[in-house]
Amino acid sequence: MSTPMANDTNGTLPRHYLKPCLLLLLAEGPSHGYELLEHVRRMGIKGAEPGGLYRYLRAMEKEEMVSSWWEPSQAGPARRTYVLTEQGRKGLNESVQSLRDVREILVTLLDRYDSLSSKAGASRS
Repeated sequence: MSTPMANDTNGTLPRHYLKPCLLLLLAEGPSHGYELLEHVRRMGIKGAEPGGLYRYLRAMEKEEMVSSWWEPSQAGPARRTYVLTEQGRKGLNESVQSLRDVREILVTLLDRYDSLSSKAGASRS
C-alpha cells in the first residue's frame, strides 16, 4: 500500500508507522478521524494530514482491519466513527512484533556506534 503522508525527519516517526499507530489507537477504543489525526501527531507523526489519514483508514477498512459508521453529531455534521476489527487486532499484533524486532536492531546499531564513537574520542585525546 502506498503511504500518502508527508515524509517527516528531525526525530519524528516516518510515515510508514501511521498504520500501527492507528491500529493501536483504535485498539484503545472507537474514534473519529480528526481525533485520530491529533493522536497520531502526538505519537510522533508530525506531518500527518487529514487527506492521507482518511485514505489510510479507507484502505484499512477495505482490508477489514477497521470498520466504520456515520454517527450523528450534536454540534455539526455527522462524523465517521472507526473501530478495530479482529483482523485489525491481528495486524496490530504483527506490527508490534515487527517493531520489537526493529527496536533490537536499532539498539544493537546504536550500541556499536556509541562504542565506535568512544574509541574515536579516546584516540583523539
